[in-house]
Amino acid sequence: TIGLAAIGKFEMAKVGGYLAAQLAGGIAGAVLVWLMYLPHWNETNDAGAIRGSFCTGPAIPHLTGNLISEVIGTFVLMLGVLAVITPGNLVPNSGLQEAISPALVGVIVFSIGLSLGGATGYAINPARDLGPRIAHAILPIRHKGDSSWSYSWVPIIGPILGAVLAAFTYQSLWPK
Repeated sequence: TIGLAAIGKFEMAKVGGYLAAQLAGGIAGAVLVWLMYLPHWNETNDAGAIRGSFCTGPAIPHLTGNLISEVIGTFVLMLGVLAVITPGNLVPNSGLQEAISPALVGVIVFSIGLSLGGATGYAINPARDLGPRIAHAILPIRHKGDSSWSYSWVPIIGPILGAVLAAFTYQSLWPK
């Protein structure tokens, strides 16, 4: 949303509402995970595993490296999405682009997870991490530990930077 707005492909006036909706969706999804695993929360003492069911965390804590990982992952996602959704990029004038674009975006996300996800758990969208992290903080879960707020800025700032950089890169390389 922020990347698209930065290059004028999304109305700035709608950004706040979309971000709020994404955050609410992240919280709602995390509440569903909490409900689904309700019997399991009393069976584990591993605070890291519990938090990992909600939000991302680094395999090896290194804020600079973790930030770079999120920037790169989101850059790849945004560049790929822009390439896939731009009319005429895939199969011009066939109508096929609209049909296969969602599947291609799914393949992009899957590929990012396989190749770039190991370092941080690949948030690649601030709401994907922040919403569930908020839910983790407020839900009553035994042995949950803290919500790792000292790390929480990485999966917020990294994806924003990556999306904006990718949007400007795409616009520079393929102006339309």
